[in-house]
Amino acid sequence: MKFLFLSQGAHLVWDPASPRAAGGAEFQAALMARELVRRGHEAVLLGADTGQPDGAIWQGIRIRSGGRYDTGGMVDTLGAWPKIHRALREENPDFVVVYGWTSLLYALALWRRVVPFRLVFVCALDAEIDGGFRRRNPVRGLLFHRGMQASDFRFGITARQAAAFEEQGMRCHVTRLLLPEAQPTSATGKPVDLLWVARCEEVKRPMLFLDLAETLPDARCRMICSAQDQALWERVKERAGRIANVEFIGGVAYRDIQSHFDGSKILVNTSSHEGVPNTFIHAARGGAAIASLEIDPDGMFGTFRAGVLAHGDMNTLIDGVRLLLGEDAMREAAAVESARFVREWHDNARNVTAFLRGVEAAS
Repeated sequence: MKFLFLSQGAHLVWDPASPRAAGGAEFQAALMARELVRRGHEAVLLGADTGQPDGAIWQGIRIRSGGRYDTGGMVDTLGAWPKIHRALREENPDFVVVYGWTSLLYALALWRRVVPFRLVFVCALDAEIDGGFRRRNPVRGLLFHRGMQASDFRFGITARQAAAFEEQGMRCHVTRLLLPEAQPTSATGKPVDLLWVARCEEVKRPMLFLDLAETLPDARCRMICSAQDQALWERVKERAGRIANVEFIGGVAYRDIQSHFDGSKILVNTSSHEGVPNTFIHAARGGAAIASLEIDPDGMFGTFRAGVLAHGDMNTLIDGVRLLLGEDAMREAAAVESARFVREWHDNARNVTAFLRGVEAAS
C-alpha cells in the first residue's frame, strides 16, 4: 500500500541539514511514515515548501514540496493547491493521511472525486474533537469538522479521543504515539532542574513556565521555545532574558532534542489542550519526572505515578515541583514510572499494527 502524508513540517524530522524543529503531530507523521516503509509499504511526505529537494528520498520516504500552505493565509493556500494536486496525481496514493487540524482536510475530502484515494485523519489534540478549535476558529473550524466527518477513517491517540469521536457518530480506532529511536546524547548528569519544550503558541501557555521559574529562583530552568506565534515568541524571549535562572533556547532540531531531556530532572508542561505530548515520551526515555499543569492523557497520572498532575492549579504545580526537586528518591521513582508509561502504552510494533488494521478495515 502507498501512503501520502500531508504534513507541513514532517519532512524536517528527516532533513539532515535542517536546524528547524518539527511540531508534535508532524513528528508522529514522520515516524509513522518510516515505520510503514520498514514494513514494506510506500510512504510520501508532502510538506510545505521549506527549501527541501522535491523528490528526495530520506529514510526510504519520498519527500515532496506542496508550496506554502503552512502559513494559513488564503492566498498562500490557494497558490499551493496546484502543487498539492500535482503531487497527488503523480504519487497516486492509496491513502492520504493527515495528523491534526487543517482546513485542507475538507478540501482533500472533496478532491477524492478528482484523484481517488482513501482519506485518513489522526487526531492530535482533544480540542479538535471537543469543539475548542472550532470555537476559536469558526470558519476554518467548520471546514475542518466537515473534513473529519467526511474522512474514510479516523484515529485517536488516546481512548478518550476515540470515545469522543464515537459520541459524535464518527467511528474511530486508537493508535498511540510512536517512539523515536534512541539518539546519541551528549548529556552528562542532570544539570537542568526544570525543562519546558514546545512551540510558542497561546495553547502552550509559555508565560506560566516563566511564572514558575520566578517562584523557584534556585531552580535551574531551561526553556526550548520555537517560534510559531512570532509576536508571543518575542514577548516570551524578552521576559525570559530578564529571569536569572532561565536559559532560553529558540528551537532545537530533532536530532539534538533528546539530550536536553536526558540532562533534565523534571519536564514541565503548561498546555491547556493537547492529546499526548511527544515531550512526555522524550522525558520518559530521558529518565525525567513529569510535572503537568493540566494535561493527563487517558488518566496516565492515575495509572503511572510519573510525577505531578496539578489539575489546572498553579499553586499545586509549584508545590509539587518543589517537592520533587527536594526529594531525590521521590523524583527518581517518578522517572521509573514515566518509563513504565512509555513501555506499556507506546510500543511501536503494536501501534503501527493497530494503524494498519484500521485502514485495512476502512478499505
